[in-house]
Amino acid sequence: MLIHHRHGFLFVHIPKTGGTSIRAALAPLRFRDPLYWLMFPCHKLSRLTGHRLGTKFPRHAKAIAAREMLPREVFDGLFKFAFVRNPWDLQVSSYHHLRRERPHLIAHVKDFRDFVRYKLDPERPPQFHLDVSSEKQVDYLRDLSGAMIVDFVGRYERLEEDFAEVCRRIPIPPRPLPHRRKAKGRGDFRRYYDSATADLVAQRFAEDIETFGYRFEP
Repeated sequence: MLIHHRHGFLFVHIPKTGGTSIRAALAPLRFRDPLYWLMFPCHKLSRLTGHRLGTKFPRHAKAIAAREMLPREVFDGLFKFAFVRNPWDLQVSSYHHLRRERPHLIAHVKDFRDFVRYKLDPERPPQFHLDVSSEKQVDYLRDLSGAMIVDFVGRYERLEEDFAEVCRRIPIPPRPLPHRRKAKGRGDFRRYYDSATADLVAQRFAEDIETFGYRFEP
């Protein structure tokens, strides 16, 4: 999660939806926010001393966490936005990310299909780096009653265009998006699946698929 009080926005960073590029594009703005210079040393001192002098939201905090912790008038006054991604494509991205960054967590899986079966197994022991991209994307964006509490939901599939709209609505001048983790040579996500694993993803993320209008077929 990224909050900027001076420019009045809150970015809900759903894993594997282009959030790293968005954070990088918006990061320079934080140095212009007076509260950043107060919160940064407080957060560091809290970690060093063990006493809660100040804190910050986790990278992948949900929108409801901000609504619960911020004064209501502050939360309501922020432009709140997030990006979502086709769930089948997101799981392919998660697979490659874990193979690259934390291979020990999935060393026992044979291939992508085995990965999907393992990751979405309800009997699997909890593991943060697997669990964080196993949650429904809608849960990052709604309150306990199921109502959406963000103002704009962009799509990973049109990242540049929707981020330009975010900049317009903040408002700030358009900013380029650095593609730090752009996939190379991965091909169409559909080729990774068989019908059984495609159905597993469809069942697990049915609310995302219905809410955002995603589908497996082109």
